[in-house]
Amino acid sequence: MTLRSRRFIGQFTLSALLIIFLTLHLTGLIHLGFVDILDNAMYDLKVRATTAQGVDDRVVIIDIDDKSLQLEGRWPWPREKLARMQNNLFDQYGVAAVGYDIVFSEPDTSSGLPVLEALAANDLSDQPVFLQILEQLRPSLDYDQLMADSLAKGSSVLGYYFNVNEGAERIATLPTPLFTHEQLGALGSGFLQAQGYGGALPGLLEKATGAGFYNSLPDNDGVIRRMPVMISYQNGYYVSLPIILAEAAMGVKEIRLVNPGGDGFNRFLPHALDIEGLKVPFDEQGGVLVPYRAQGSYRYISATDVISGQEPASHLEGRVVLVGTTAPGLADIRVTPVSEVFPGVEIHASMISGILDQNLKWQPREITTMSVISVIILGLIIGTMLPMTTPLIAAISTLAFLFLVIGLDIWAWNTLNMDFPLGAPMVSVLGMFVVNMSYGFFIESRAKGQITKLFGQYVPKELVEEMSRDPDRYNLKGESREMSVLFSDIRDFTSISEGLSASALAEMLNFYLSSMTRIVQQRRGTIDKYIGDAIMAFWGAPIPDKNHARDAIMAAMQMQSDLNELNPQMKLKGWPEIKIGIGVNSGKMSVGNMGSEFRMAYTVMADAVNLASRLESLTKQYGLGILVGEESVAHCPDIEFMKVDVVRVKGKVQPVTIYEPLGLKEGIDITAIKRKQDFEQACNAFQLYDFDVAEDILRKANKRNPSKLYEVYLDRIAHFRENPPPADWDGVFTFTSK
Repeated sequence: MTLRSRRFIGQFTLSALLIIFLTLHLTGLIHLGFVDILDNAMYDLKVRATTAQGVDDRVVIIDIDDKSLQLEGRWPWPREKLARMQNNLFDQYGVAAVGYDIVFSEPDTSSGLPVLEALAANDLSDQPVFLQILEQLRPSLDYDQLMADSLAKGSSVLGYYFNVNEGAERIATLPTPLFTHEQLGALGSGFLQAQGYGGALPGLLEKATGAGFYNSLPDNDGVIRRMPVMISYQNGYYVSLPIILAEAAMGVKEIRLVNPGGDGFNRFLPHALDIEGLKVPFDEQGGVLVPYRAQGSYRYISATDVISGQEPASHLEGRVVLVGTTAPGLADIRVTPVSEVFPGVEIHASMISGILDQNLKWQPREITTMSVISVIILGLIIGTMLPMTTPLIAAISTLAFLFLVIGLDIWAWNTLNMDFPLGAPMVSVLGMFVVNMSYGFFIESRAKGQITKLFGQYVPKELVEEMSRDPDRYNLKGESREMSVLFSDIRDFTSISEGLSASALAEMLNFYLSSMTRIVQQRRGTIDKYIGDAIMAFWGAPIPDKNHARDAIMAAMQMQSDLNELNPQMKLKGWPEIKIGIGVNSGKMSVGNMGSEFRMAYTVMADAVNLASRLESLTKQYGLGILVGEESVAHCPDIEFMKVDVVRVKGKVQPVTIYEPLGLKEGIDITAIKRKQDFEQACNAFQLYDFDVAEDILRKANKRNPSKLYEVYLDRIAHFRENPPPADWDGVFTFTSK
């Protein structure tokens, strides 16, 4: 047998194994997580690429927002307010239907009516005047009845939720199920099975047009791509809020089940609910793919403006209304394919838009069979062809098949509203290419071994893999680069070590350093060394990293964040809780193998490195977890920083500005922004010798949130009042120790 024949057999055997593994995955006999990840990623990409733009004026969201809470009071409101809002929606604004992404499962006693009734039944039962007045006041104090009466004015749909946990509570009442188990038979066997619920008050449910659950159906990665259409509870199947609301808005009295079957194309069509000709397809688990629209697709109206009747009628007349909340602490925020911060109420709005537009995506009922056939056909064609072609032709052919698979899927998505999972077919195409090119990989294994020998002890194995693709670019020779460096240190480590045995101390350090090192390496950092309890790491070498400053700062913030999770674990092990200080700085550094003829180390050296070490030490002085140099700050426009001070550290003449990172700007907490504004205002006053203003701001801030940082500046103010700074003082504080 020739070498070419042996190579073909070997490559084809590997291709056949790949086909077998993918087939076993698709049939559920094994689980290949990366295929699911690719499936989800490609699905999310399709959703984002085809997300409907523009405002859908048919659906409006009544928002219980900050403005509403400020004007109407904290949540939950007395239902008398909601009744007024409900009355206005139908009497003044003439909406088509109202749905509540809120549950009303407990009676409203805020009016004090139960107390008056108790008095009437006992202590004051012989006081006719009191009883007469109580009867006169009862209609205006029975807030639940007011709410119930308002629900009866138009098409109103209440929300409720199911709980799938064993032994879950059953609160209030459920509506009548849409179908019984006998009606659906085996069709509902794969549906979500509820164990408990949070329903609506019977009095409200009786007057409402209907009620629907607002449960979500997140995938294993926490992303909501599907919503349950029906959920099974005891002997019935209950329907979701968007479907009941769409039914109410259209004035439909019945939702029918469409259950295609038989031969031909019908065997691939999904089961569906029919709302007067509008189909809602669902899969074997009772889920429907959410037709997401871009954020901003719906008009938000503050609830208080509806309660007061100040909203223009043209904004609401004839619309389908959803009542929800975006107020901090109340908001139902979900992770979706279009955004990681997506209001839950907009998922329901997207569902209603999709039902009205009939652009709900669906998967064929024989999707597993279709996927297996596609994987086998693609695998056999490509697995037979690639061993006989050059690497260039193999790459071109692979791309051609890949574009063919993706192109057909996009056509089906846009034309037929059909979703075909791309994970397994793409792995089949790309996997065949990888298998057939693996021989080239083994040829290069020697170069990879050299890279591993040189850098394996410094960088994570993922970066070693990346470096091995072009080993000529990497060596241990010294060179100058723009880089970032991080120093971290455990606070009061000496006293901690004195309280532990040698073995316990070693075990604690190993636990702590492993966790912190994992974060550094996940952020593409290189561990330079451990100095007792301290860590030194750098970014930008051996692999260039244009985001070295950002990666270093993000690693520092994650180290502090993860320490909050590590400390409870350490406490359980009998170890003391720890705090750490971290200094980060960027600049020109020399990197390479440095040392002596007896021992060498791949490390960095520069004035910028020394400054990072000084910043780590200064965290103790200011009581902060992280300090960052101004060079690093300049490279991170998406991170919010607070200016802490302008200082001269020991060993440097030129002053440097130091900062504390507060977090990513897009997700920064309003409390942190307020803290930054107050502190920087105080610092500005301090620099201008306006010590009274600076002291007033700092004392108020310290009272709200005590911090050593404020005390440092308050001590300086007290010192300068006794010892005024010279007229030519530049506002820089000089440290005389490390």
